[in-house]
Amino acid sequence: MQNLPEIDNLIKLISKLPGLGPKSAKRIILKMINNRQEILRPLANNLSDVFKNIERCKICGTLKSNNNPCNNCEDKNKKFSKICVVENISDQWAIESSSIYQGYYHILGGTISDSTNGNNRENLLINSLIERIKNGNIDEVILATSATIEGQTTAFYIQDSLKNTNVKISKLAQGLPVGGEIETSDDGTLISAFKNRRDL
Repeated sequence: MQNLPEIDNLIKLISKLPGLGPKSAKRIILKMINNRQEILRPLANNLSDVFKNIERCKICGTLKSNNNPCNNCEDKNKKFSKICVVENISDQWAIESSSIYQGYYHILGGTISDSTNGNNRENLLINSLIERIKNGNIDEVILATSATIEGQTTAFYIQDSLKNTNVKISKLAQGLPVGGEIETSDDGTLISAFKNRRDL
């Protein structure tokens, strides 16, 4: 392979994206170079726009434009009484695409024990969550953290942090997924499914 520093740097950067390694990065780069006008130029312009104009909201943690109020927590037309707390923006997008929940979101930006992102209690937006509950007409906080040890630790910490707010705190049920088979389920899933069983 030719010694092209621009390409080498691009391969390293793209390889850092989730699910992509050097081979996938090379294929993506070749596709972009072979389609300079249709893909490469618009992508470069769009990435520049995102870098300049999009940031995380300092109140709720979701993505917002620098030029407009946050659509999640600052939209005066929205009047919800629930806040769904998730770890990452991708979790928010997944719940939104299901259309099962109508309410505000609060994106922590990770978990308390997520040392890979350098997260600790101070880096997460937990204090901001408490302020949102105190200042808004919030009746319920739904903890939608993952079923990992880190996710559960974070959920317990938030629950403890909210004990003086008089708000209802609920947590997503855990157990067998729709279409899941008993024989392929791990022990943790089965234990959770039995603990969270319902009367029929």
